[in-house]
Amino acid sequence: MEFSYWYILVLAVVLGIFTAWSLIRIIHFLSKKPDRTFLKTVNQNITNVIYFFFPVLFLTISSTNPLSHELKMPLFFPLSKLALLTVSTWLVIRIVVIFEKFVLAQLDLNKANNNEERKLFTKVKFIKRIIIICIFIISFSLLLLSFEKGREFGLGLLTSAGIVSVIVGFAAQKTIGNLLAGIQIAFTQPLKIEDVVIVEGEWGRIEEINLTYIVVKTWDFRRLVLPITYFIEKPFQNWTRNDSSLIGSAFFYLDFHAPIEKIRTNFLELLKNNPLWDGNVAAFQVTDTKDQYMVVRAIMSARNAGDAFDLRCEVREQIIRLLTTEFPEALPRVPLAFPQGDTPGAGTFLSSKNVD
Repeated sequence: MEFSYWYILVLAVVLGIFTAWSLIRIIHFLSKKPDRTFLKTVNQNITNVIYFFFPVLFLTISSTNPLSHELKMPLFFPLSKLALLTVSTWLVIRIVVIFEKFVLAQLDLNKANNNEERKLFTKVKFIKRIIIICIFIISFSLLLLSFEKGREFGLGLLTSAGIVSVIVGFAAQKTIGNLLAGIQIAFTQPLKIEDVVIVEGEWGRIEEINLTYIVVKTWDFRRLVLPITYFIEKPFQNWTRNDSSLIGSAFFYLDFHAPIEKIRTNFLELLKNNPLWDGNVAAFQVTDTKDQYMVVRAIMSARNAGDAFDLRCEVREQIIRLLTTEFPEALPRVPLAFPQGDTPGAGTFLSSKNVD
């Protein structure tokens, strides 16, 4: 009788391994076709857990045999049930990850205006984390309910729920606040993954949105780690909330004799020949006047924040080169300071082209 029972257990494990191997081979065969992206994702992410799931499942079913009690093995079934619960939790989490990867694989985050894609990316990442937390909570609850002592422990928790809830509420109010703020950000989306933001005077991109904190990657590769409630309670700049395109500006301080029309024509030609310009916005205007010079602002649009910054720098360099070579009279005059008694006259200025 003892030999036959062990034979049944070994047969159950072998049958489970064979079932897992057969299922994996079928998935692998079906995923070979190029248009079956979902099956390819399944094939890449579920192989290991299936090799554990079916043997443990069949072993648990076999352990319900009455022979296990006759052979004085009362702990075998509870242990196999615990193993099945653990492997099942692992399997469900892998299924959630498969759906996450499949959805994210459909998104093109590299295109110029990827605002909608980044919205969905942020939601999917956050929802996946919430689901995984719920899976762990349910698994732990089922684990407690599987044992008599666990039921007693659960009953004790329920009877003292009032006191515990008050203690937990005071101890974890910031954590709970962060979690609720994370849910609010995931669905109202004042910011998303890869958004360009100005936070604490720093320019950067949203690199991670976690349940309780957000990581901002600055332009010099530093990371700002901020509690998620920061973005609910404090103002911040989001340059790419609804659209990735931005308008950049460059200021020039020119003499009143500057030929604005000619410089404007050259500015527009520079933009037309620059691939960073998206063709939407361009202007070269006098925005202010001072005692000795006028303020000219050049504005130009680009597809995203990175292109806008590079475009501003290139246009600024090209306009300066244009002024120094073709329109030197446009350069502002600078006052010269003379030693006391040698000043030729008040209000004397020299053009910058005459200054060594």
